[in-house]
Amino acid sequence: MKKMTMMQHFSELRRRILWTFAAFLLALVFGWYVSSFVQDFLTSPLINVWPNGAMLYSGITDGFMIQMSLAFLVALIITIPVALWHIWAFVAPGLKKNERGFIFPILILSPILFLIGAGFAFYILLPFVFRFFVELNESSPIPSLMLPVARDYLSFSIGLLKVFGIAFQLPLIMVLLNRIGVLPRMYALKMRRYAIVFIVIAAAVLTPPDIISQILLAVPMWLLFEASILFMQKD
Repeated sequence: MKKMTMMQHFSELRRRILWTFAAFLLALVFGWYVSSFVQDFLTSPLINVWPNGAMLYSGITDGFMIQMSLAFLVALIITIPVALWHIWAFVAPGLKKNERGFIFPILILSPILFLIGAGFAFYILLPFVFRFFVELNESSPIPSLMLPVARDYLSFSIGLLKVFGIAFQLPLIMVLLNRIGVLPRMYALKMRRYAIVFIVIAAAVLTPPDIISQILLAVPMWLLFEASILFMQKD
């Protein structure tokens, strides 16, 4: 394969960045038009457990800001795979065959694991959390009106989806550190008890203040930690 000069590398990099940016702009326009469907989808876990519920738009610009933020969210979801493909296409020619065989599956598995984690939070955690809070608020000993602010709700829900999506990257991170020699398998086995404590603490910090939510994050993270050890190279 013909070697490229430094200027050719920069030109190639600029071209791929421009293509990625163009994809983001197109995805942003698409996201603007589908934002209402995205908002309806994201609010479904709450509405399913609170059929007569309503949300509050606390400011005159809330509708615009929500639509814009959801458009950016859609654009990012669409653009990230495009960006990963361009990154791979840029660096792959300079990698050895064994390096390509290791890195390429990571680029494929990373967004898949993120979606699995976010899906777990959306379909399992959020309905339970919202049912817990709705029942708690409705059982208030004084007359009360529950009217969540739409922007706060979306920020809370999307934040939890991100937390679970990132948490499910744990196997890839551990296997990657193992393959580059930073995390030997024997050391991971010795640190298992400390890892479990860290996972419990992280789950308590990152989830709502109820024990079930914390368990729903801690248990999958612990299982992912154990699965990661199975895929590590033996010392």
